Amino acid sequence: MSQQQSTLLRTGCSAAPRRTIMDHRPVPRRRTGAVRHLLQLACVVLACSSQLLMVEANSWWSLGLTPIQRPEMYIIGAQPLCSQLSGLSQSQRKLCQLYQDHMSYIGDGARTGIKECQYQFKQRRWNCSTVDSTSVFGRVMHIGSRETAFTYAISAAGVVNAISRACRDGELSTCGCSRAARPRDLPRDWLWGGCGDNVHYGYRFAREFVDAKEREKNYPRGSREYARMLMNLHNNEAGRQAVYNQAHVACKCHGVSGSCSLKTCWLQLADFRRVGEFLKEKYDSAAAMQIGRKGKLELKDKRFNNPTPEDMVYIDTSPDYCLRNETTGSLGTHGRYCNKTSEGMDGCELMCCGRGYDQFKTYKHERCHCKFHWCCYVKCRRCTTLVDQFMCK
Repeated sequence: MSQQQSTLLRTGCSAAPRRTIMDHRPVPRRRTGAVRHLLQLACVVLACSSQLLMVEANSWWSLGLTPIQRPEMYIIGAQPLCSQLSGLSQSQRKLCQLYQDHMSYIGDGARTGIKECQYQFKQRRWNCSTVDSTSVFGRVMHIGSRETAFTYAISAAGVVNAISRACRDGELSTCGCSRAARPRDLPRDWLWGGCGDNVHYGYRFAREFVDAKEREKNYPRGSREYARMLMNLHNNEAGRQAVYNQAHVACKCHGVSGSCSLKTCWLQLADFRRVGEFLKEKYDSAAAMQIGRKGKLELKDKRFNNPTPEDMVYIDTSPDYCLRNETTGSLGTHGRYCNKTSEGMDGCELMCCGRGYDQFKTYKHERCHCKFHWCCYVKCRRCTTLVDQFMCK
């Protein structure tokens, strides 16, 4: 078999059929070989392009949408864990093989990040919807927008959060409770101990795993793809910094009858809702960047201050997300609920992009007239009210 034929078989393309002696059709001269060569070359290019798009569409975020079994749950002879997980890059798959017990918690972190993203953007035109279990957020992530910046940051933060907690709970073989140094401002008679969240390990592991996919790329310095890689790395760091810097000292009192004569303190992660709110503020103040002459990101508007590692950056303007667009990945706002009395982004005027809205009535059920009964339960009634609802056209 010739090299050309083997190439066509690997890409799934078939060569043109050979002409037989009984074929009396006119034979085009000179151009036949050239045309056939061009067709074969085009077939190879299309196959490679489709494979490249398929690779780019996959993301480790998909670990948050599919449950991951613990390594000890695999029976002898079963397919290894890492080979079953989709969306991992080559470097991430190697890390998976070294830290298999971490993978389910990476999935938990991705899931936490996705849920927090959807909570923070539930009243925006783009509401962080997941479109499939492979690319998760779809083609909208191909745009280097503010929304993409937030998604990278919150998912990286989710991994730090999940791994740090797993260390504290003794679920991972390579880490345990936090070994953070005693704060200088802690009173002398307070004990520094307990089992704190190991945010130091969580930060380091999340940096290795999440950034691995970006760092293995080899784009030309100064290219648009290189700029997008730098953007992703910066926003990953912003998410990790948000969790790391908001970890705080928590204390518990000891003593007779709660006298609090002694306190034990430890390092504890902030509630992830607080991390999400912090990153949402960074989203609103994200810096517009461009690739500079030295191959680094620089501000488009020099009047602003350079972003810190805690800030988010973006390189593309966001689409308006008003209408469904297969090219940008926008799902549009048709059928979304809106608030008629609000002047914010959740208001019908902005949410519906001026297309108008439909009004209808629906029944709302909720608990009401709750009373505490001794001892010890709360009894409520179930109230039904008729409320107005508004939906974008």
